[in-house]
Amino acid sequence: MSDLGELYQSVILDHNRAPRNCRRMDDADCQAEGYNPLCGDRLKVWLKLDDAGVITDVSFEGIGCAISQASASLMTTSVKGRTREEALALFDCFHDLVAGDQPPPAGGAALGKLAVFSGVREYPSRVKCASLAWHALRSALESGASV
Repeated sequence: MSDLGELYQSVILDHNRAPRNCRRMDDADCQAEGYNPLCGDRLKVWLKLDDAGVITDVSFEGIGCAISQASASLMTTSVKGRTREEALALFDCFHDLVAGDQPPPAGGAALGKLAVFSGVREYPSRVKCASLAWHALRSALESGASV
């Protein structure tokens, strides 16, 4: 197995077993739900933003496969502290990584640990699993769906 493949397995398993920011947020500013009817993955994302549009807290709850749970966990750690615009730009980068037509960027430096999801593009049925939380995040940020 390649080094990236081993890292992928390690990161996915770690974030699936011990997801970060997996909790309900009662004082959230906005929220959104995601559902993948093909496999049954379902989750909810909550966001708290300050007056400047910086994500000060983010959390999720849901049920789903290891890829969807790990992706949600990594997403929350990746967007916390970023502005709304930076989080939306990261969504675009992540979406291009897992579903794009172009080869993934070498090294994936801009994505950090998220680069381990580059192999998902080889399994089209798993792209929705990996991107579910991200689509919910984008929906919450774009609609400002109040709690």
